[in-house]
Amino acid sequence: MPKKLKLKFSDRLKYEYFYEAYLRAKKHKKYKREILSFDIDLETNLINLIEKIKKRTYHLGEYRKFIIYEPKKREILSLPYADRIVHQWYIGNFIKPYIMKRFIKDTYACLDNRGIHKASRVLQQYMRKMRNKYSKYYVVKCDISKFFYSVDLDILFEIMKRFIADEELLDFTKKMIYENTPFSVGIPIGNYTSQYFANIYMNELDQYVKHKLHIKYYVRYMDDFVLLVENKEEAVKVFKAIEKFLQEHLKLKLNPKSRYFPSKMGIDFCGYRIYEDYKLIRKRSIRKIKKKIVKWNNLYTDDNIDYHKVIVCWNAFLNHSSHADSYNLQNSLYKKIIFLDELKLEKNKSFSEYKTRDS
Repeated sequence: MPKKLKLKFSDRLKYEYFYEAYLRAKKHKKYKREILSFDIDLETNLINLIEKIKKRTYHLGEYRKFIIYEPKKREILSLPYADRIVHQWYIGNFIKPYIMKRFIKDTYACLDNRGIHKASRVLQQYMRKMRNKYSKYYVVKCDISKFFYSVDLDILFEIMKRFIADEELLDFTKKMIYENTPFSVGIPIGNYTSQYFANIYMNELDQYVKHKLHIKYYVRYMDDFVLLVENKEEAVKVFKAIEKFLQEHLKLKLNPKSRYFPSKMGIDFCGYRIYEDYKLIRKRSIRKIKKKIVKWNNLYTDDNIDYHKVIVCWNAFLNHSSHADSYNLQNSLYKKIIFLDELKLEKNKSFSEYKTRDS
């Protein structure tokens, strides 16, 4: 039983906390029409939000739906801007500082100073330790089938009740979980609260793996997780135990691709193929960037290229691939870009303009 959060809900119903949440919600979205409209009378709008929450007349708005196709088709739900400020306030004042810090050290999603690069780096360190100890070992690699759409709301609320003592905060948490949700089971992809609720939900598995199964080398990033064990027999035992725990306690099912295998095969995790002594970019990521380069070259030939979009996308790939052994890959891809000199000029020009605007 975790120690309950004793902070009172009313202690955080102050203008300064909502203003901080507003700044976080606005980050990287400054010029959208909805935000500009809210900004016209910012102080009044924030005070109105606070008063509604105090009087318990606040309700979540209607979701807007849109579809994305990367890496696969997903339905994203987006709340009005005012609700996104409330989500920022709720997570920033109650969840992140008090609940997230109770997680195990080897969960890496939605936590400051963690993320996919640290997760992949730590997993590789654990692989080396297992090699030094056992020479050969086994990997249990799992993820959850349709994770966000499978989170049971009643189980989630029961978990939150174990963390929260204040009745007002608990009532508001219930609103965040249940109100206006389009699902009887599942949480919306796109809500700021969803990624944190999902992490809290999966913390139940973390605690089981560490304190019941006593697995030393375990790494999780959201619903994707890896365990390193001594041999095949232990891998089979652990795999079955996790499958049973997920079904009985969280009503979750493992993706059919979940399996156990010898360590020599390497581990596909957090965008990389990880081995003890080196790390590679996933093949599908390489295919994807090659397709983009072909598209960019065609747009350049047709004199219809947006250099800013290319620079943002290319730099994102370079940043991701730089955490792997990718020197030769990067060089080979550079050579495929027919407008490389122009790209460098545009990058320097954009950077100069950016510095001028901010000075």
